Amino acid sequence: MNKITVKIDGMMCSMCESHINDAVRKAFLVKKVTSSHTKGETVILTETDISEGELRTALEPTGYRVLEVSTEEYKKKGLLGYLKGEFQWIKP
Repeated sequence: MNKITVKIDGMMCSMCESHINDAVRKAFLVKKVTSSHTKGETVILTETDISEGELRTALEPTGYRVLEVSTEEYKKKGLLGYLKGEFQWIKP
């Protein structure tokens, strides 16, 4: 699973967050999307690869400006991740 963090300029309130989330959900098949106007970012969890260009194109009609996009592998934390074998113990 991929975790995509998008830095966005122009979000001022929870309605702004909602507009971004809706645009992402309409354009891509995602597991989860959350936005924070205070942090100025949107975090997307998805099984598929989404390019920076595709994200910019999907978010352009919203009127908000994409500043930066970063992608990293996401591993579920906690008990469910452990049960699925995704948890790694760190030896002291």
